[in-house]
Amino acid sequence: MIYVGIGGWVFEPWRGTFYPEGLPQKRELAYAADHVTAIEINGTYYGTQKPESFRKWAGETPDGFVFALKGSRFTTNRRVLAEAGESIQRLIGSGVTELGAKLGPINWQFMETKKFDPEDFEAFLALLPKESDGVRLRHVVEVRHASFVDAAFVALARRYGVGIVVADSETFPLIADPTADFVYARLQSADEAHPKGYSEAALADWERRARSWEGGSTPDDLPLLAEAQGKGAARDVFIFMINGFKPKAPHAAMALIERLEQG
Repeated sequence: MIYVGIGGWVFEPWRGTFYPEGLPQKRELAYAADHVTAIEINGTYYGTQKPESFRKWAGETPDGFVFALKGSRFTTNRRVLAEAGESIQRLIGSGVTELGAKLGPINWQFMETKKFDPEDFEAFLALLPKESDGVRLRHVVEVRHASFVDAAFVALARRYGVGIVVADSETFPLIADPTADFVYARLQSADEAHPKGYSEAALADWERRARSWEGGSTPDDLPLLAEAQGKGAARDVFIFMINGFKPKAPHAAMALIERLEQG
């Protein structure tokens, strides 16, 4: 499956531009879930959520919809990652499995000052659980320091089956090597000048890349740090329109979904 979505659903500039005028705020999640196929929850980065919240969100969205979660900043913003076990378990035990089949990958985002320490980073990857309460857990890491542009990092992520965020950003490094049985991209170059946030040519490029990843291949226009593995098994693909000009994010997501449906 290819899932395309946005970061969060509560954003005032979307009211009257994406959300219809007068739509009650309590209906915004349901409306968004009818127009995109995934949402990345940002609140889990800043604080612990409650099981009833996850249960409520699952109940307000249709079958086949997926929530990705941001891992806690208290887990990733620490000097020694090997000591993050208790913090990881706090997130997993907060009720995330109440999402059931709607639980997508957990994105562990690191600050741009965090450098690649192979030994410590491997210790962190080893702490990430594969399941909880009978629900499969998938993990992806979003690294932002240039030291991670290293084939050794790709090899580590691949060894543990953890994805690496593909960042479409002018600021952060692009690491496009698939390392898990899914691919997770965060697109951060939306432009106010385009009605859909991205040009038709850019949307066509991301459509082609998404189909390549889904089919088990790698796009031929994105550089790889490690040797390409050749065509493999089909993958789930998660693409989130995150930043750049955020008011256009839902329009960009819907435009890409339309392209994928027409193809």
